[in-house]
Amino acid sequence: MAGTSEHARPVSVTGKVMAILNAFALGDVRLTLSEICRRAGLPLATGHRLVGELAGGGFLERLPDGTYRIGTRLWRIGSQAPAVTGLRELALPHMEDLYEATHDNVQLAVLRDLRVLVVERLRGTRSLPVLTQVGATLPPHATGVGKVLLAHAPPDVLEAVLADGLPRHSARTITDPAELRRCLARVRRTGYAVTRDEMTLGAASVGVPVRDAAGSVVAALSLVARTRGADPRRLVPPLTTAARALSRDVAAHWPGPSGVLSGDRKTGA
Repeated sequence: MAGTSEHARPVSVTGKVMAILNAFALGDVRLTLSEICRRAGLPLATGHRLVGELAGGGFLERLPDGTYRIGTRLWRIGSQAPAVTGLRELALPHMEDLYEATHDNVQLAVLRDLRVLVVERLRGTRSLPVLTQVGATLPPHATGVGKVLLAHAPPDVLEAVLADGLPRHSARTITDPAELRRCLARVRRTGYAVTRDEMTLGAASVGVPVRDAAGSVVAALSLVARTRGADPRRLVPPLTTAARALSRDVAAHWPGPSGVLSGDRKTGA
């Protein structure tokens, strides 16, 4: 899912623009022009022209060091997506309470296109510094929220993730499909997922499910803390309390359109 360069080179102007924007889908905050073109499968001259136009329109932003990031205009448009707007509004009060109780990073995520999409994030001066940004995507097999979402996803979604491969992000990342299956079974059994140094060295995360009125898992809530000197499982009680409260609000006020958040390549949120 890294970019169009892994598949057919985009032909139409619309396809080229979509490929450029999709270059940022992996969650990288900044990309050079050459990185954008490589991921989009575009010649440098073509990419330079289109990236310049996108930056001029506010869809991308060119930074003083010459790199590019998503522009505020595109962010404003994307943030209005109904599939996540209502969920974010319901979740924020619970996330704020959770942060006040723990002072750790709080994340809300959904499954989209076989990746974990960060819908909202809260952190403070005492939180572990992390690179995760709202709108960024993360690998599901190496994150607490991702393991929760995968554990409750339809079987075909898990098989698609395994077919795409399990890239190693650190020495402790689970890359063996059989081991990941055992891990996901444990998540379903215990009701929470724990990761230690799997995505980033020094960071541990705990994730729990958020459910709708039918009991289906529509999102995951997590806390990210320092691995050293801490037992991530101590975060399970406050995290579970917040997720249950959010689930009650979701069940009462956020029905969600059919197919949203299922992880489906075409209709996932």
